[in-house]
Amino acid sequence: MTWYKADFEAPYGTNPVVVDLQGLGKGHAWVNGHSIGRYWPSWITASNGCGDTVTTDKNTLVLFEETGGNPQNVSFQTVTTGTVCALVYEGALLELSCQGGQVISQIQFASFGNPKGKCGSFEQGSWEAIDSRSVVEAACIGRSSCGFVVTKEAFSVAGANNGLTRLAVQATC
Repeated sequence: MTWYKADFEAPYGTNPVVVDLQGLGKGHAWVNGHSIGRYWPSWITASNGCGDTVTTDKNTLVLFEETGGNPQNVSFQTVTTGTVCALVYEGALLELSCQGGQVISQIQFASFGNPKGKCGSFEQGSWEAIDSRSVVEAACIGRSSCGFVVTKEAFSVAGANNGLTRLAVQATC
């Protein structure tokens, strides 16, 4: 078991910072005295990330390595998050896709019915399927791209198609 400690400067910009622990085995990591969690090669972080901790110009990384990994390849990177949107009429194919290997991490808005607005300002219309968000989340969360044909059956909605039923989706990559 080995302890490592190093000072670092936060990468430039306002994008989220990722600590790439490449080369390490199994252990625990802290930044500025705040635990960022345990690590091992097959572990994936929680979908809500590490919270709202802000790094400053000078920061300290502490690693407790349990299995003898090599910290020479540890690096700090920024990631760009983005928004993808779709407005699809019933019977058409919904397709969402993130770039650069990112995955869909959150469905910010989903409404199957008669939603209003455009990307960034979608609103519920006068009616919508109750499970709109959960249907889209099941198909898309954790994937770099997803797609399915938008049907009443997929959203458990009965009734005649008036030609105006549509699905509006806004997601975060």
